[in-house]
Amino acid sequence: MSAEVIGISGSPVPNSNTDRAVQQILHHSGLMTEFVKLSELDISPCHACLGCVQDNECVVRDDGRDLARRFREAKAFVLGAFTPYSSLDARSKAFMERMYCFRHRTGGNARKFGAAVITTACPPGAEGLPPAAETATSQIAYWMMEEGMTNLGSMIVMGNVPCIRCGHGDECPASGISMIHGSEATVESVGVKAFEDDESLQEQAKQLGEKIRDAVLL
Repeated sequence: MSAEVIGISGSPVPNSNTDRAVQQILHHSGLMTEFVKLSELDISPCHACLGCVQDNECVVRDDGRDLARRFREAKAFVLGAFTPYSSLDARSKAFMERMYCFRHRTGGNARKFGAAVITTACPPGAEGLPPAAETATSQIAYWMMEEGMTNLGSMIVMGNVPCIRCGHGDECPASGISMIHGSEATVESVGVKAFEDDESLQEQAKQLGEKIRDAVLL
């Protein structure tokens, strides 16, 4: 039987904050779910070839074809993305582009309910820093709007800049740690952030899961 809700993570990090937040929302939906990690698949961006116009089937022969089929059969989805260079990650963007195949003639995505998880190392609203989370949230929200989907909401999860675990975060002149947290910040002082440590995020995940359940069962 097909999943009622499909959760998709654009994070390539194993068992990442993004993964776990998406999975928590799926859990709280109480519905039949499936979790997909895009880094485990071979999915190219849309080729803009219009080969999908007549039958709404993507002609690009990679894992995007099967994922599109599973996405089509689901009633709702949760898309988890992160923000390299203060924008939506490439895997999540490629996934969004490939679902374009359902748009022609039938508007096949219009009946879907969606929610988003944005993981970022850049604190929202921080003075002098790019609005990374806001930008990525808007990208997904506008995608849903253009496809006629129902946007059930989003949540922002504070993640970890790669410099935390690269081994050179304290002395590297290009370190994101000092850029984001100030010149006195260190790997130790910033620490590793985990989704489960923030009770407010746990509650947001619960609420989004319940909103998905209510929308699907209505």
